[in-house]
Formats: sequence, structure tokens, C-alpha cells
Amino acid sequence: MDTSQYMTMFLEESLDNLQTLNESLLDLEQTPEDIDKVNEIFRVAHTIKGMAATMGFTDVAELTHKMEDVLAKFRDGDLRVTQKVVTVLFDCLDTLEKMIDNIQSGIEDKVEIDDIIESLEHIAIEGKNESQEDDAEVSSDNAESELNDSNSEFKLNQYDLSVIKQAKEKSYNVIEIKVKLSENTLLKSARAFLIVKDLEDHGEILKSNPSTEEIENEEFDLELSFILVTHDSIEEISTLVNGISEVDNVEVSIIEVNTDEIEPKEVQDKVSKETQDKTSNSDIASQNKPVAENKIKKSNSVKKDSKKAHQSVRVDLVRIDNLMNMVSELVIYRTRLEQIVIDHKSQELNETLEQVGRTTSDLQDLVMKIRMLPLDTVFNRFPRMIRDVSIELNKEINFIIEGAETELDRTVIDEIGEPLIHLLRNAADHGIESKEERIAAGKNPVGTVKLVAYQEGTKALIKVIDDGAGINVEKVKAKAEQKGISTDGLSDNDIKNLIFAQGFSTNEVVTDISGRGVGMDVVKTKISALGGTVDVLSKEGEGSTFVIKLPLTLQIIQALLVKVGEETLAISLGFIDRVIDYKEENIKTSNGREVIIYRDNVIPLVRLNETLDIEAGETDKKFVIIVNVGDKTIGLLVDSLLGQQEIVIKPLGETLKGLDQYIGATILGNGLVTLILDVGALL
Repeated sequence: MDTSQYMTMFLEESLDNLQTLNESLLDLEQTPEDIDKVNEIFRVAHTIKGMAATMGFTDVAELTHKMEDVLAKFRDGDLRVTQKVVTVLFDCLDTLEKMIDNIQSGIEDKVEIDDIIESLEHIAIEGKNESQEDDAEVSSDNAESELNDSNSEFKLNQYDLSVIKQAKEKSYNVIEIKVKLSENTLLKSARAFLIVKDLEDHGEILKSNPSTEEIENEEFDLELSFILVTHDSIEEISTLVNGISEVDNVEVSIIEVNTDEIEPKEVQDKVSKETQDKTSNSDIASQNKPVAENKIKKSNSVKKDSKKAHQSVRVDLVRIDNLMNMVSELVIYRTRLEQIVIDHKSQELNETLEQVGRTTSDLQDLVMKIRMLPLDTVFNRFPRMIRDVSIELNKEINFIIEGAETELDRTVIDEIGEPLIHLLRNAADHGIESKEERIAAGKNPVGTVKLVAYQEGTKALIKVIDDGAGINVEKVKAKAEQKGISTDGLSDNDIKNLIFAQGFSTNEVVTDISGRGVGMDVVKTKISALGGTVDVLSKEGEGSTFVIKLPLTLQIIQALLVKVGEETLAISLGFIDRVIDYKEENIKTSNGREVIIYRDNVIPLVRLNETLDIEAGETDKKFVIIVNVGDKTIGLLVDSLLGQQEIVIKPLGETLKGLDQYIGATILGNGLVTLILDVGALL
């Protein structure tokens, strides 16, 4: 069976299912008596096992099978849900995730699973009483004898054995077929696939040697072996394969296993559960052709559901990106057409262009929404992380997530995970005090860490809040002076924000969690690269709040076009507070720097022509653009305003990537390439 066409589906659904297991295990640890949660975990684990077995990843199937044994103990009440047991199951999930990642990356390194299997088996044994242990020993002996009694060249594991037993009970034949091709066979791979296709038309192939990948690459001699689950007799299968040309010899035999012994309770439950799952998970089975629940083909036809089969489709992200690029180009040409209409003053053309403009805007909004993903895709990994960190630090932490449904552009989603990991681990280690310290300070011994997200205009705000010790200003100031950073004239809030400086850490002890000074500067760098800002607000003894502001999208923005000398520049409207007239009498000097007095506020002034080394223009009237970045405000002096326009952000490329003052470039309606200012960098 050619499974390559199902590989993408297998990888995506396996990773989704592993994340579901992570979340469900966290819930189960909090509510150990929730039998519905146990059943849900069991079903998801069973799906992963079946899909992996179908795709030929026996290690994944075997490890999940051992995990099922432990879950069955939960379900039967033979094993209590404890932190120790859940930790082992989490280790199992981490190992499975690593195995799936290796498959996705094409890494052939074998992941060692012996230790984790031993831990799972040990837990399963702990959950049994003495009589159950005796039964398990007998069952193990029987399984060994069944394998020894069989003349099969295949190494059958417990999972294969349980499938074969189930097939026998339902009056299916389990047949081993050994095929030898003629020495004169020209296209061995094509002939092998003909054999596979004919066998699949008459049953389900449980095992194949060589594997489908080896058959595809013609990495085999002339001999092939299969284990087939079928309703047909041994004679019918023999006749079928012998009827294929270029087949020299066929040997068929029935695989016999001992089905008289009573199976352990968990296997009985599993088989019973499979029967239930077949009806409830028919959609999954049809998409994954076939998973473990459908290892044995049904002879009866199943009545099709009258509902539509698919309400959504999976689309490759590269295609979405290509579509976005095409829409971006469309926006550029629309702008160009608008310029031509202005030049020619054609009313008829103007009306048509307005309709094209509306359609383009609708298309652009639609594509932008398709690219948007909820932050939940990033946030869902954090409860497990906080749980592990709290155990490692011996702290009790209540972790709360709000606004996980907030949507951001996929490009931003892909990059925001690492900064948030740093901030959350920092909150757990630096922020939340030990139980003893919290009790001594009159606080709840259980600390709280909150992750909050929401939209604010064209920005998304993400806050990491803790009710810990807060930031000690004097300690930060001392560390800054030790590193040669002057704190003269800085407010307390500015001093607290020094923690984002490279290599800055106030932790005296280096741990696995933090203290190396490589976390907070990474946060600042990553978020700045996304066109966002990060600030910290803290009150000693009460806690800290890290505020991240990010653009909702990085592709198309509304911008104000300005003139500085002979150069045209663009500034994102998301940063602009207001535009005021430039008046020389309002300019003052403070600490050697120019400031502008506006509504009794002192705002630092940046002359863009000097900062960007552009010759100033000779104009009678100049303007100051007041921009806000976080809690900081500056005024940008420009020569003239050209108006507001929707622009497409294009990257500068490798040659110009060192120009930190710009986030990219755009093409205007007149064909002029214009640089887009990075307001955050100007600060």
C-alpha cells in the first residue's frame, strides 16, 4: 500500500492529537476522578496508535500501545492518577513528539524508547494486585508461545497479536503470503505494487516485508512477504497471486494464534472500545485509510451520512503565502492605476477603478483573514510548561490564560512562541516567590501567572502578569552600574526596562530555568524584528506586567507618506498619534537634546534629515509627527506631508538588512520605491 499520499495528514493529525493529550493529561491531573477525561485520552491515544501502525511506524505504535496499558488501569480503577504517573506519561508524549518530528524532518535516527517503555510497564504492574500479576504472567507466556508456535518470519508485537486475535474472533483468516518473483522480472517495483493492489482488493495488509518505501525505491531482491487479513480462503489467495505474471513461486499459510485463553481485561476493553469507535469515528477512518479501528475490512456496506463530508479543507501554507503575494502585487497595481486616473482625469475610468478598488480591498481582507490564526495555537503549549517548571522549582503556580482566541497573522504567530516562553519562565523563576516567602509576606502561598491577549486597533496586545516580588529598582541600578550603564536622569520605569539589555540578569544563581542573561534581550530582539514593542511595568512586592504590542499583520499596512528633503518615506499609521505644525518658538533644549513643548508635555524631537543623513528641504512650513511606541513618545520633524496610502511591505533583502532604521520598502503608484521607517528603532 502506497502511504506517501497520507503522510502530511498523518503528521498534522498526530501533532494535533499529541497536543490534545497534553491538555487532557493536565486536566486529568487536576480532576483525577473524571472518567470521561480518561476515556477521551484513551480514544485519542488509540487513534495515534492506529494511524502510526497503518503508516508502518511500529515504534510509535508500540510506545502508544504501552501507554494505553497504563490508561486502561486508570479506566478500570486499578491505578490512581498521581503526579508521578502523569509525569511518566508526559515523558512518553515528549518521546512520541520527538519521533513524529524526526519523521517530519526526514531524520532516520532511532529514538530510544526502551527506558520509557520500562517505566510504563513498571507503572502498569504497580496498578495490579497479586492475582492480576499472575494473570499477566500467564498472558505473557501465552503470547510468547503463540509467537514461537507461528512459523511467521515477521516479528509480531503485542499490538499485532491483539489485531490478529480480534480478526480470528470475527471469522477472518490471517494469511502469510511469501512471493518469489521471476529472475527475469524487469520492473520489480511495478510488479510488487500489482501484487499489493490485488491483495488489498481482497483484504487488509497487516505487515509487509519489504516495506512500501523499500518497494518504491526497489530496495529488495526477488522475495516479498505479507500478512493479510481477509475473508477469502487460503486457496483463493494462492490462486490470486499465482495468476499474476512474472511470479515464480507462492507459499501461503494460515497464522495460528491461541485464542482460547481469556485475554487480560484491558485487551477486552480495548477491543470493545474499538467496536464503539468504528461507528463514532467513521469520518476519521475514511480520511486516514485505514486506521487501527478499521484494520479489518467490513463486508457490510455502511450507509453514508447525508451531511456534507467536508466543511473545511487543509491548504498548504506555501499556497496561502503565494496568494498573499499576488494580492499584494494587485494592491500595488491598483495604486498605480489610481495615479494614472488622477493624471488623465477620466470620470468613466475613475468609476471602474473604484469598483476594482472595492473588490481588491474585499479580496485583501479575505486573504488576510485566511492567514490569521488564533493565539491558542501558541498558548496551548504553555500550561504543560508552567506545570513542569513549578514542579522543578517546588512552587505552586496557578496559570490563567485569557484571550487565546485573539487572531494574529501566521508570520507573527510563528515567531512569538520563543519570546513568550522566556517571559513565562522568567515570571515563574524570578517573579513568583517560594511558598515560605509568600506566606511571610502575607500572600497566598499559591502564586498566579496570567497570560492575557486582546486586540487594540491595528495592534494585538499580549500581557504576561505575575503577582510575585516585582522588580527591585536598586538591584537593577546596581547591576547596570556594574556593567557600565549610566542611570543618570532615568526614571524608575526606564531603569526597570534595562533588564532587556544584552547579557543583563539580576539572578545571582544560574539555573536551568534562568539567570544566564540570554533571555530578556532575545525577547526584545525578536519582538522588535516583528515590528512590535515590549515594556515592563512593575511594583515591588506586588508583581510585574510585561506588555507586548504587535502588528496584526506584517504584509499590508496603512501608512502616512512624508517628504524629508528630496526623499519620500512611509510611516505606519499604527504608531502615529497626531501631526502638528512645526513652530521654532516651541523648540527648547533639555540635557543637550532638542524637545518640543506640546500641551504642557515635553516631547523629544528627532530631525529625520539629520538622523537619516538626508539634506533638508527648503520649505516654509514643516510638520512634527507625534508617534507613540509603548509608553514612549517622540516627535519626528518632516518637510511636508504627501497623504495617507495603503502600502505593501517588501523585505529589503540580504544586501540592505543592516539598515535598522527601516522595516522594509514599498512601491508607490508612480513606480517610486519608498523606504518604510522603523519608528521603534528611531527611539
